[in-house]
Amino acid sequence: MGNGKRKLLPEQHEEILGILKARFEKNMNRHKALEWAKVQEKLETNLEKLWSLNEMERTGGEPDIVGHDQKKNEYIFYDCSLQSPKGRRSVCYDREALESRKEHKPQNNAIDMAVDMGIEILTEEQYRELQKLGNFDTKTSSWVKTPSNIRKLGGAVFCDRRYDTVFVYHNGAESYYAARGFRGSLRV
Repeated sequence: MGNGKRKLLPEQHEEILGILKARFEKNMNRHKALEWAKVQEKLETNLEKLWSLNEMERTGGEPDIVGHDQKKNEYIFYDCSLQSPKGRRSVCYDREALESRKEHKPQNNAIDMAVDMGIEILTEEQYRELQKLGNFDTKTSSWVKTPSNIRKLGGAVFCDRRYDTVFVYHNGAESYYAARGFRGSLRV
């Protein structure tokens, strides 16, 4: 984890803080009663997490704060892009699924991408929490963390929003679609 790659250049550092601050102020409904100054202070002392937020942003996730864990004093960021992040679509669920494909392999898989970015893929419960803050994935879908009993049998789970309802469904873990990516979470 602590390799030199996970650091931003000073100008990238300033740019991502500016983007996050503007999004934070524009979407106060997602984090009532939180102050940006305290968030920024936390980000300034967690540069590797700031790098991860920059990766979330770079791949189209539009990360924003959706909660604050007061016990641990951690801010909880989710990808809040209206549709599944563009830079993370057309991926199967995990490495095992990727390797099981004989042909027409996707470029990557959701689980490895999340690990590389230093984030966690949203669980179904987290996905449902996100959907209380707006209408997300009305044209796309997002892989969510799949329970091991389902994964063992070759399946993986995804969610989307249609007809003003959040749906949870399944596919073979090796499947991938241009309209399916994944959303992540990060605690700072």
